[in-house]
Amino acid sequence: MIFNLLRATYITLLLVFIGSFSFAQSNYFKMSYGFGGGINKSYTDVYKGSYGYTAYGVIDYHITPFVTLGLEGQYGRIQGGDIETDPHNRQFINQYAAITANVKLMLGEVANYDKSEFLYNLRGLYVGLGIGVVNNKITDIVRYKPSWAAYNPGYGPFPGKDKSLNMAVPLNFGFNYYINDGYGYMRYVININAQSNYTFGEGLDGYNDSSARFENYSADVYNVYTIGFRYMFGTIKSYRKTL
Repeated sequence: MIFNLLRATYITLLLVFIGSFSFAQSNYFKMSYGFGGGINKSYTDVYKGSYGYTAYGVIDYHITPFVTLGLEGQYGRIQGGDIETDPHNRQFINQYAAITANVKLMLGEVANYDKSEFLYNLRGLYVGLGIGVVNNKITDIVRYKPSWAAYNPGYGPFPGKDKSLNMAVPLNFGFNYYINDGYGYMRYVININAQSNYTFGEGLDGYNDSSARFENYSADVYNVYTIGFRYMFGTIKSYRKTL
């Protein structure tokens, strides 16, 4: 009698433990914040862009573990051109800051990864779209051609503003690698991201030249390549699939 009672108690506790563990595995934190940095490359009205740097901070609300709405702030340097090699002897440095709102959709939201180890490992792959503003602060720029220029020396000033605000649309493609804490929850994230930012206006490089003279037809763009770290926190919510 006692043996049967002990066996029943053991089985009950075991089932409760297994059920609790499974339940914990299907819960996630609704918020995360993070930071990171990397390099950027400009594509503007000057003949050739060059590499700069970007640091960022981000906070996200997780609608599900794999669908997020968030705010991202960036600060860094965008630069391009070269006074000696550029066809018009132009160059610029933009000490910029930006803030954007973004939505991201990860593979884990649409893929049935429960039965595929390959898809499970790629569940953090995502695409994203956003909108925001870039605060341009040109700290160095060639407004007049130098006297030694091969073509039209001394020409200027090149029109444009040293300070401006431009609307921007960021497109994101990246990957989140999740690390569980001691309780089995997704808690830490290593993030790799490639972002292309399309700006509306002529403030990114500080030049606003006539399109007839300089073939200025396309939007100014800067791409950002970063690696970062994120921490998930806040209230806990259940999810339909095992995490």
